[in-house]
Amino acid sequence: MDDNTDILEILTLLLTEFGYEAKPLSSGERVFEEIKEFQPDLLLMDVMLANMNGLKICKDIKENIHTAMLPVILMSGSHDLANILDKTGSPNDFLAKPFDIDILLSKIEDNIRL
Repeated sequence: MDDNTDILEILTLLLTEFGYEAKPLSSGERVFEEIKEFQPDLLLMDVMLANMNGLKICKDIKENIHTAMLPVILMSGSHDLANILDKTGSPNDFLAKPFDIDILLSKIEDNIRL
């Protein structure tokens, strides 16, 4: 999930090319409905969304009995945020933008295996 449609399109193409089924979302408003319908193995989400806070969405996902086990990887261009997120324990992982494709794929694999 990313409100930047260019990044969303690139991530969707990349993940599809590597054999993953990806469902792009540009807004967090329907995240719970989409999770229920799509039943993803992992949620890759930007921290700063135009209409919602990715940290809040992540917290809501982790506090919901139906979605608490869903691995969440948060992405952000703010490297300072990485230190904050490590202390909150809310997301399963963090990816700083810009990111290396191999690191992205490694984090996805590691978190899907949880």
